[in-house]
Amino acid sequence: MSERERRKPNGSSHPPAVEVGDTNVHAVPGLASGVSKTAVATPANGPVVRLTDVRKTYDLGGTVEALAGVSLSLADGSYTAVMGPSGSGKSTLLNLVGALDTPTDGTVEVAGNDLGAATDDERAAIRGTEIGFVFQTFNLLPRSDAVENVALPLVFAGWSRERRHERATELLDRVGLGDRRHHRPTQLSGGQRQRVAIARALAPDPAVVLADEPTGNVDTETGAGVMNLLAAANDRGTTILLVTHSREIAEHADRIVTVRDGRRESTEELGGHTATGARDA
Repeated sequence: MSERERRKPNGSSHPPAVEVGDTNVHAVPGLASGVSKTAVATPANGPVVRLTDVRKTYDLGGTVEALAGVSLSLADGSYTAVMGPSGSGKSTLLNLVGALDTPTDGTVEVAGNDLGAATDDERAAIRGTEIGFVFQTFNLLPRSDAVENVALPLVFAGWSRERRHERATELLDRVGLGDRRHHRPTQLSGGQRQRVAIARALAPDPAVVLADEPTGNVDTETGAGVMNLLAAANDRGTTILLVTHSREIAEHADRIVTVRDGRRESTEELGGHTATGARDA
């Protein structure tokens, strides 16, 4: 059983309602402002993420096809890396899976939800509860300490103050920053900030974590530590979709999908990972 399954009380994915006056964080449309988590469906089985013949075009003075009929499925607990040259469609794919954009054609499903058919509020709810993000640039709130940054998704998901603090502290301990939990981002190194970002991504027990060049702004040694944390999260049952330019980083995954010119060019099965890169299946 994955950590995600274990943490759902009584088989439910619904967190308790946020307490009145519990936070001064501004509400995000579709989350703290009243959209129920019941809008989010989690499949009993089947892929956690499924893209079916997905096309995405942009009008930039002419039609630009960023994705041209891509199909891809991510099984629960899998670890997939996406590689490709600049302009190949990697970022577009990640934005679609992350509910940050919608396809021009085809379907994108996350945790049983058709993102293209969802309303803006429903997509916001899905982003807040089913998708964790790890960015190259960390994207931490500069005036908030590590605990507050990690707990932020839980505010929007409706967790009580006590449960948020407990979960954030647990995750900071897990990533080795328990003694830095009250430090602000400016008081942390680049590697420590990325560890906070990983803890934040894991906070709501998402269906999938999307990691966009997570080692891009840290040195090699620190990058290895970041990849170890992602591997450990995957070992606990978290599904991971990683985008990277680095073959060495991609080899931490169970498989590598290469995209080129908006198309899925190849898939390479690696047989599993460990914290240092490869394991037997």
